[in-house]
Amino acid sequence: MRLYLIAMQFLTIIPIPFDTRCQKEDLGRSTAIFPLAGLSIGGLLVGLNWLIAPWLAPPLTAALLVTALAAVTGALHLDGLADVSDGLAARGSRERFLAVMKDSNVGAVGAVALVLGLVLKWQALLAIPAGITWQALLLFPTLGRCAQVVAMAGAKHARQDGLGAAFIQGMATRHLLVALCITIATCLLLLSVKGLVALTAVFAVTLVIKGYFQNRLGGLTGDIIGCICEVAEILALIVLSGGYQQ
Repeated sequence: MRLYLIAMQFLTIIPIPFDTRCQKEDLGRSTAIFPLAGLSIGGLLVGLNWLIAPWLAPPLTAALLVTALAAVTGALHLDGLADVSDGLAARGSRERFLAVMKDSNVGAVGAVALVLGLVLKWQALLAIPAGITWQALLLFPTLGRCAQVVAMAGAKHARQDGLGAAFIQGMATRHLLVALCITIATCLLLLSVKGLVALTAVFAVTLVIKGYFQNRLGGLTGDIIGCICEVAEILALIVLSGGYQQ
């Protein structure tokens, strides 16, 4: 329970009415519970969808779900998406890339990436068939947080400071295995083969992105880990929406 609360504290802005003070090594240990935190976020989306879907048009419902997801996570991962996009656009040396990502100002490319990411998520949510809506709402945030764990497992950290480095340093193989077991079980229980296909796609793309930045920057940062979560969520929704007739 303690690790779950720590994970929720860092992945959401939900107030935790308990003492969640932790040691630095607890951050890495909490990664094992990241998928459960994602499942909890998905549960909030399911509840919101249940409340508003009967009264609103599907496009507006999907837009409000995307808004709620950004709000409950404090737009933390969206910030990573924007910063990484700006870093990629800046080109230049490793040091320039890291400096651009650390800049609190969002550049033109980062703004475009934010808009495209939100639009893709909105349209992908809208394309999810009604018969699997609640399963998809539970699953895609879970896959996004599992992707973060996969990215951090065995990774190097591009900076010596920051939350990204703290999580990576405190993580062990057993935390990855627990996170994967939770995610695989969730996929099977919710959507069976379709869920596993989404997990496989997310796993593959996460490894590609991780490999690129390990080679490009010598490791990962918190922004990159957040960006991976956003990409994984979008990809999961696209995969889950495929193969169905509306």
